[in-house]
Amino acid sequence: MGKGDQKTRRGKIQVGSFGNVRPRNKTKAITKEQIAESAAAKKAAPDSDAPKKVATKKAATKKAAK
Repeated sequence: MGKGDQKTRRGKIQVGSFGNVRPRNKTKAITKEQIAESAAAKKAAPDSDAPKKVATKKAATKKAAK
């Protein structure tokens, strides 16, 4: 039960095969083109529904003089 056993996950990784113990990844990999398109779409249409953050000043704390 190790790298030589093709019925185990570690053995399938060593051999490079897939099966019940080691299923294939069902999601497709994202290409660089798809990433560039989604980034361009986000820049073109900013989220208008999101509330805007307002900068607030913090009150300065004064130390008591002795």
